[in-house]
Amino acid sequence: MGFLTGIKASKAMNLQTKGQVEEARRLYEEVYAEGFIAARPMLAYALLLIRAGEYKKAQEVLVKTQKAPGLTAEQKSQLFMDYAVCCFKLDDLDRGVRLLERQHAKAPTGLTYGALGYLYVEQYDLSKKQDRLAAILAKAAEPAAEAEADAEPSEEAQPAAPAVDPEKEWNDGLQKVLLFNKEAVDYDEEDPICLDNLAQTYYRCLGDKETAKPLFEKAHQIKPGQIDTLWFLSRYDLEAGNTGAAIEKLETALEGRFSPLNFTNKAMIEAEIERLRK
Repeated sequence: MGFLTGIKASKAMNLQTKGQVEEARRLYEEVYAEGFIAARPMLAYALLLIRAGEYKKAQEVLVKTQKAPGLTAEQKSQLFMDYAVCCFKLDDLDRGVRLLERQHAKAPTGLTYGALGYLYVEQYDLSKKQDRLAAILAKAAEPAAEAEADAEPSEEAQPAAPAVDPEKEWNDGLQKVLLFNKEAVDYDEEDPICLDNLAQTYYRCLGDKETAKPLFEKAHQIKPGQIDTLWFLSRYDLEAGNTGAAIEKLETALEGRFSPLNFTNKAMIEAEIERLRK
């Protein structure tokens, strides 16, 4: 590894910026194989992998990038956010949340407010409530089951394990999501991601579409092409019987760059447009 390796890494970033992804990837793989772990190009490489849906490989790159010399606080936040996104996409959402919570507690940023706020919404989406209640009960039963298996016979009465109330834990979690995403908007009331997260909290977690709507509208005013905001606003159009307006918003959403932290994806929006045009 030497001077030429650094040049190749810089060239890979330039190619990635220009949309020449395959050539950029080839160069990234070469410098990575040579043991090159400078923060800026490796974070860019991890992002390329994430956009390609290669989350395990991206995690590997991010773990090694932690050892990069001169890693700035901003780069560290980006690294943890990207790693948490990989956890989410690999069906380990709770781990991703824990990682971002620790990072956010050390250094709150707009980046962590946006990413963690969205992952909280994913955790407490009403459609996932029954699965989460079951998971809470299963987790509570684990220590008791282990203790029972390890315990020797005894005539002495053992203290009862504290009762678990899944419904209370769920409601406490909902309050945490709401308070966090309100705090994120207070942190930056012009951040369209944080506004959208708060709107989705009301819409998806609390079932309060009325309160969500003006928040979606404000996010849309600040960033007219924001994909998820357009999706949810199209739902209001459909409820009002305005199919044309809904299709127009969905077509605009298709022009955006999709992220693993989008509620929707390109195929989902294309299918919805096709359904509405029939």
